[in-house]
Parts: sequence; structure tokens; C-alpha cells
Amino acid sequence: MSVYTMGIWLVKPGREDDFVKAWKDIADRTHREYPGGHGLLMRDRDVPNRFISTGPWASIEQVEHWRSSVAYTEGMASMRDMVEHFEPHTLDEAAVIG
Repeated sequence: MSVYTMGIWLVKPGREDDFVKAWKDIADRTHREYPGGHGLLMRDRDVPNRFISTGPWASIEQVEHWRSSVAYTEGMASMRDMVEHFEPHTLDEAAVIG
């Protein structure tokens, strides 16, 4: 079973495009340093400044290593002034269909 990270982001109104660019930058850097995975950023249709990001990881150790990496800390710092609220989560699979 995989481990997943998920973030719920509330972005300051008017900063949505900047946020998407910054998220792509950290995701691209993460993908280069931790190949094999993928990331997904979704935007809420009802609350257009709320985004949800998610991606699978090989292990909890890999997640912990990533969260202490320069890619993560610099990426988070670059988004700090764009975000009103950020909620990080680490999730385990409970059931898989298909």
C-alpha cells in the first residue's frame, strides 16, 4: 500500500495564478528529486481560491525526507505570502477499487 500526501490550500484572492505557478515549480523540483511519483493540483469550482494537492509516495520515510528537504522548505517559503491557510495531511490507503 502507498502513502499519500494531501494539502488543502486557501489562496489569497487574486493570487491564484501565482500560486499555481509556484506549486508547479515545487512539484517539478520534487519530481526530479523523487522520480517515479506524480502530483495533482485540483481547484474547487465552488470556492475558486481553494486548491487541493495530492500525490502518492513509496513510503512514510520518503515523505519525511521530502518534508525536510530544501525543495520542500524553499517551495513552501515561496508560497507563504500567497496563502491564507494551508492544511497538510499524510494518508494511508483504506480501500482501493479498480
